[in-house]
Amino acid sequence: MAIVLLSGGLDSTTCLAIAKHEGFTPIALSFRYGQRHTGELECAAAIATAAGVEHLIADIDLAAFGGSALVDESLQVPKHESVDDLTADSVPITYVPARNTIFLSFATAVAETRGAHDVFIGVNAVDYSGYPDCRPEFIEAFETMANLATREGVEGRRLRIRTPLIDLTKAQIIQRGIALGVDYGITMSCYDPASDGGACGHCDACLLRARGFADADVDDPTQYSSLLRKN
Repeated sequence: MAIVLLSGGLDSTTCLAIAKHEGFTPIALSFRYGQRHTGELECAAAIATAAGVEHLIADIDLAAFGGSALVDESLQVPKHESVDDLTADSVPITYVPARNTIFLSFATAVAETRGAHDVFIGVNAVDYSGYPDCRPEFIEAFETMANLATREGVEGRRLRIRTPLIDLTKAQIIQRGIALGVDYGITMSCYDPASDGGACGHCDACLLRARGFADADVDDPTQYSSLLRKN
């Protein structure tokens, strides 16, 4: 058994497929955390159903703290004309403070109550937006902490934080998922979808996703908004 953090996006969906391929019985864990757009939760539910796995949704309110364009509607999600405009020189406003730390803490609790010793998370240190909680050193530190802080860990049944995508490009992730039969048409990556539910095509996530499909030489199944221009 394994816990898979499932956002409804491309990376986490690939992680779910990898966990199944490796022989685990996954439990998918998603969060209603005060995000501006909850369409990703609908995608996560559809993905879990298609994969035939149990799906849990935890309610937490990170919007109460603000500090990110993903939970605070007074802050604008940055938009760019090209993926070449993206930079990881500073942490962007779409970073949600301590989000992966919080999500992994919940996943650790679920793992301990369900007798699972593996947690999959789709962090990536190659094609990413400069988030500090996507780095290998963060994952290593969290795994150490989790094994110090849980009964399972101190009794010798170690928890592993699995990051199968951390060293892959977005194109390599897509190719891996296609080989495992992932339907990326039911995933959502956009930080700021339009009122019709379509992707904006210009946020960091949309641009990285589009380049990934192009570099992988795979048709992009993303449903872009008919209300917004896409280059």
